[in-house]
Amino acid sequence: MFDRVIRPLHRLAEAVAAFLLAVIFLAFLVQIVMRYVFNWPVGWTTELSLAAWLWLVLWGAAFVLRDNEEIRIDTFADSGSPRRRRVVQAIGAVSIMVLFGMSLPASWAYVTFMKVEKAAYLGVRMDFMYSIYIVFAVAVIARSLRQLVRGPAPKGGESTSASAL
Repeated sequence: MFDRVIRPLHRLAEAVAAFLLAVIFLAFLVQIVMRYVFNWPVGWTTELSLAAWLWLVLWGAAFVLRDNEEIRIDTFADSGSPRRRRVVQAIGAVSIMVLFGMSLPASWAYVTFMKVEKAAYLGVRMDFMYSIYIVFAVAVIARSLRQLVRGPAPKGGESTSASAL
C-alpha cells in the first residue's frame, strides 16, 4: 500500500529534477548562442541557471535521493553490534532533527523577509527563490524521523527496495 503511494510521488520528484536540469541546459545553450552568434550577452540566462541549480540540488536532496544513496560515514556504527548501530543511528537522526528544527524559525524569517527583493533580470521575488530551503529542511526532518522510527538499514546500506525511498 505504502509503495503504491510513494513510487508515483518519487517518479514525479524525479521528473521535476529532470525538468530543472533541462532548464539549466537550455539556458546554457541560449547564453552561448546569444553571446557568440549574435554578440548580445544576456544576463537572464545566468540568473535562470543559478535559480534552477539551487532548486535542483535542494529538491533532489529532499525528494529524489534515496537513503542508501546518501554519503554517510558510518564506520563506527557498522563495526559494532546491531544494538550499537541502532543507538548511533538514533543519535544521528535526533541530532539532525534538532539542528534542522532549530534552524527553521530563522530560515523562515529570512525567507519571508526576502519578499522585498526581486531577482535582477527575471523579476522573481527572492522569497520564492529561497523557499525551497524550507521544503528541504522539513523533508530532512521527516526523513530523519522516518529513519528513527524504522531503525537501522541493512548492514552496509545496500537496500534497493522501495522502502529505501
